[in-house]
Amino acid sequence: MRFPMSLPVSLTAYMLKNALKGKKRFPLVLMLEPTHRCNLACAGCDRIRLHDEMQSEDLSLKECLNASEEAGAPVVTVTGGEPLLYSELKPLVAGLLRRKRHVYLCSNGVLTESFIEEFAPHARLTLNFHLDGLEETHDAIANREGTFRKAIQAIKSAKQRGFRVSTNTSVYRNTGVKELERLFSLLKSLNVDGNLISPAFSYESVEETIFLDREGAVNRFCQMERIFENFPFMNSPLYLDFLRGKRRLCCTPWGNPTRNPLGWKSPCYLITDSYYSSFEEMMQKTRWEKYGPENDPRCRNCMVHSGYEATVTRGALGNPGDLVRLLLWNLKRP
Repeated sequence: MRFPMSLPVSLTAYMLKNALKGKKRFPLVLMLEPTHRCNLACAGCDRIRLHDEMQSEDLSLKECLNASEEAGAPVVTVTGGEPLLYSELKPLVAGLLRRKRHVYLCSNGVLTESFIEEFAPHARLTLNFHLDGLEETHDAIANREGTFRKAIQAIKSAKQRGFRVSTNTSVYRNTGVKELERLFSLLKSLNVDGNLISPAFSYESVEETIFLDREGAVNRFCQMERIFENFPFMNSPLYLDFLRGKRRLCCTPWGNPTRNPLGWKSPCYLITDSYYSSFEEMMQKTRWEKYGPENDPRCRNCMVHSGYEATVTRGALGNPGDLVRLLLWNLKRP
């Protein structure tokens, strides 16, 4: 199986509960950024550029756990910044697991060894490592030599300790398909449980020439058919159809709301127009109709999974064909 059965069961029960309440907008995944501090300055990331001059204080443990309660989403992605720099990371992960959340802890892998040694594996915990290519490519994007090797060593250690491990890869203009195939072959040999992939988002604060536009992204992902067939991708087949231009999807920006040291980020994980003091205020005051490829030029080339996988998950309950396809896909792991 690509995911533990407890995850689709939790998501289905949660969506049905909200549907019975008549809710039309509710999150599926909370993107929790307890800190904006990072030990790298990756070429395609906007966080270090936005917060390098005036670092906001980290969220407290109480604020992090309260955010989980506010959003109510069954899945929490702990990200940043580099969450391994957050002093209360271990009690945070433990607290989320006690609340029956499915937790994805994202890291660049440089500092992960201590967590692996001190924290026990859990069925609802996945360690997620960001890898944007093989050693030369990844280290160039991370702007530091040795990051690829440290991430690979952390993956090996995590698997030896019994952790569930996944990876996340952003595809840039110069990302080669053959190199990606070699990367995923390596990860498969290390028994990594699953891989995520999507076109990198073209942040305004980052040099635009490194990013693919929408047409370029579709062309690139059409070249990757064999890769999707041979490796355990966690991206849904419906989202992969979208990446290859075979399906139209609308973004669900509230599907993955972000809470970080500045507040509740609006409208989405990738674009910042406002911050709100509560989840409900963010949901009520954000003018959702303003966003999307047809309405906001910043959304025009976005095909990142954070906005579109929520659309797939929400839509499957109302489409028996898509639902069956997703169930069969989850059961069959390359």
